[in-house]
Amino acid sequence: MTQISRITIDTPIRFFDPLPEAVDTVIIGGGVIGTFAALYLAEAGQKVLLCEKGRVAGEQSSRNWGWIRQQDRDVDELPVMMQALGLWHEANDRTGGACGVRTVGVNYLTTSPREMEYFEAWVEIARAHGLHSEMMTQGQIADSFNGHSDGRWLGGVRTPSDASGEPWTAVPAVAGLARESGALIRENCAVRRLERSAGRVSAVLTEAARVACEQVILAGGAWSSLFLRAHGLDIPQLSVRATVAQTAPLPCFTEANMVDEDLALRLRADGGYNLALGDRHGFYLGPDAFRHLRLYMPQIRRTFAHTDTRYKSPAGFPDSWRTPRNWSAEEKSPFERRRVLEPAPDDSYVALMLDRFAERFPEISTPLPLSVWAGMIDAMPDAVPIVDRAPGLEGLIVATGMSGHGFGIGPGYGRVLSRMVLGEAPEHDLSRFRFTRFTDGTPLRVGTSL
Repeated sequence: MTQISRITIDTPIRFFDPLPEAVDTVIIGGGVIGTFAALYLAEAGQKVLLCEKGRVAGEQSSRNWGWIRQQDRDVDELPVMMQALGLWHEANDRTGGACGVRTVGVNYLTTSPREMEYFEAWVEIARAHGLHSEMMTQGQIADSFNGHSDGRWLGGVRTPSDASGEPWTAVPAVAGLARESGALIRENCAVRRLERSAGRVSAVLTEAARVACEQVILAGGAWSSLFLRAHGLDIPQLSVRATVAQTAPLPCFTEANMVDEDLALRLRADGGYNLALGDRHGFYLGPDAFRHLRLYMPQIRRTFAHTDTRYKSPAGFPDSWRTPRNWSAEEKSPFERRRVLEPAPDDSYVALMLDRFAERFPEISTPLPLSVWAGMIDAMPDAVPIVDRAPGLEGLIVATGMSGHGFGIGPGYGRVLSRMVLGEAPEHDLSRFRFTRFTDGTPLRVGTSL
């Protein structure tokens, strides 16, 4: 049965637990990272409240490609991602397959000799971390498409253990596990502000009530920067728009996740494919874009030709010119005025996807797009996230700026966050993801692309 593949403001509310007077930890944001953090903390015996301003997985966590990818991860994220893959399989088993996790592999294909050299270097990086990736010949690529491709590619690289999942069912299913483990989850409940006492977090002030707490995890995706700035904390996070198309069921010509220079695809559980462009994204100019221009110059030089810039954000978006940057706990916040970010997809992108698909797979019928959507990807100048305690505000932990890599690695960062809250020793080197790296004078190393 074909499913429509995203969660919107019109999706019925599924989680509306009563607000307690006090908990140990409040999680702001019901995306993949917030829900996994809630699950692991509840299992550790914490009293946890997850507040979601709109719907669990209503934004990028249900709008992404659905890849669970180790291949070509930033070297500092790779250990977290390798752990996340196992956690995804575990969550899938616990939810009776509701996460839709399948081991299908990820194939990167190219027509460029220079890119082939990059792939060969990645294979060595993977080997050094105990991960099996391998180069692909033209014959292996043809076999991966059951002979249905036009054979344009020079070669490729693949990681057979990589997987895919169904985001719009996976994240709510994990939220269900968290609730079964004792977490409280409340949709349509924006956290307006944090209450501070003696320099540390003492409560969250939601649109419905005050809830006292010892610690707060901010996993707000594209909204995190706006929330932090209202509390005197600045991060150089921006957002880019990505468009995805869902096709009607097609003959199964490949099961692997695939991307080349121009086109990405993933087989869905319902027999259709998700299609996306590998070389296009949209960007809305706003005040933060100008404030952080210097830090983004390396990315701009690399991606300028592939970025469609719009000079006006839709009303109510986090970096819209008229979005308030400060507000009181007594007034309606930007998070209530725009509960779910639902950018309009770019129809020209969809036409290009279909053309590119037909060029590559001429023996397959031209796909019928059943649904098209867009999402806003929270991005950082160096394409890796902040996962750290906030300086100057004890009790606040920030996990944001996943830069298009968040769905697959979500369980891994959920585990990282739970260990931070519990005061347990980290299992990974997290120094690359520190809050202060943009201001402490150290050179930034730009990770892999969005």
